[in-house]
Amino acid sequence: MFRRGGDGRFARMWARAFHSVRGRVTGLAVTVSLIVLSVCALLLLALIRQDAAMKAAATAAHTSRSLAVKAITERLADPIERTGDQAELIQVVGVDGRVLAATPALRGHDPLTTARPADPDDVRIDTTACPKRIRGCLYVVGFHVASSAYEQPVTVYAAVELPGILGDGSSIGIRVLILLVLLVSLIGFGTWVAIGAALRPVEEITDELADITASDLSRRVPVHYSGGGEVQKLAETVNGTLHRLEQATDRQRRFVAEASHDLRNPIAGMLTRLEVLDGEDEDYPWKEVVHEAVHDAERLSAIVEDLLELARLEAGSAPPTETLDLGALVRREIAQRPPDALPITTDLVGGVWVRGSPLRLARVLENLLANAVRHGRSGVRVQVRVEDGDAVMGVYDDGDGVPEADRERIFERFARLKESRERDSGGTGLGLPIAREIARNYGGSLAVAEGEGGRFELRLPIADPPEPQEPPPEG
Repeated sequence: MFRRGGDGRFARMWARAFHSVRGRVTGLAVTVSLIVLSVCALLLLALIRQDAAMKAAATAAHTSRSLAVKAITERLADPIERTGDQAELIQVVGVDGRVLAATPALRGHDPLTTARPADPDDVRIDTTACPKRIRGCLYVVGFHVASSAYEQPVTVYAAVELPGILGDGSSIGIRVLILLVLLVSLIGFGTWVAIGAALRPVEEITDELADITASDLSRRVPVHYSGGGEVQKLAETVNGTLHRLEQATDRQRRFVAEASHDLRNPIAGMLTRLEVLDGEDEDYPWKEVVHEAVHDAERLSAIVEDLLELARLEAGSAPPTETLDLGALVRREIAQRPPDALPITTDLVGGVWVRGSPLRLARVLENLLANAVRHGRSGVRVQVRVEDGDAVMGVYDDGDGVPEADRERIFERFARLKESRERDSGGTGLGLPIAREIARNYGGSLAVAEGEGGRFELRLPIADPPEPQEPPPEG
């Protein structure tokens, strides 16, 4: 049982290794290397064979020619004694097919071949033979002597054993095969090690990501600086994603804490007043307490509505957009407002076209005007203009302005400065964050500009004006 379990784990391990990127790349490298090296080995063996055949032919031709010249004037000794670099297998065969002389290895053998020159003018014979009594095949070269010392035409044959590469199981082929296996194994091992080293940073990134939890998003994956390689870019991208995720999680936690704090006050106020009413006599003057409870409920409802609007904006849920004249939109919205505590003056340029939802851009204007009226002293000015290729809607008041250190903090959720809380304790603290989120949804921005007093500027990309509609035909 234990052995089968171990074999199963071993098989699963190999299956995972084979199906991994490392295993597949190694398998591909081994396959390609095997094909290429096999072709090279076959070409090498073919060259060796050709060279061996040429050497064998040259040796046999030299031996046969020299002995044929000698046979013209004298009979060759039987057995023939080879000298120097002559071939080991020599026969002198008469025209009747009898062996007249031969080296010791061929004494008593039949003629190596019965081949004769096909052309009477040709005296050389080149052929191969595989005699029964001799292991392997031979390359045979013969020279025909028409007038010889044997008083008959004879043919002197010299044969050289062909190299084992052509079929006798020589060690050359085995050596090439062993070399081929060693090279393929070396390539496979080198590829496996190299791919493993290249993917080791990826494994480290994977292990680190597996250990990161929502409660500890400050951790980062290791970055191996390799001159801008893919693994380095992957690690930097993962770290950037973790950084954004950490920021989003921190914002969410702050949002939950701040929302809970801001919602607790009106809820606690309502509960307190309702408990007071519940414990008093029937003739208690309860109208004023109910009025205060209604005020708390309205503030609670406003906070919930703003939270829902902010959630829609962050989810990308937006009403249909259209091309609209920003100056005309501002003029219409200001004309529809009830009288404010401070007068509102305008400086509106016509024909400034933007893409957006009239409802949400009106919401931005309403939030900025409410903020300006709350903090201004003598008046509020609204301006629409074109600046640096953007449509700009500015809302300015002559109040104390926003301190430079707080110009970004006021756009955080439920962030209300001390002065704002003293002037209006019923605000939700979500007006400016909603206005900025609307601006971002339309590719723009909302920020506090430099200058005296409160200066809020909405910037949006300029859009092409709509095409004029043709009037309907008469009749």
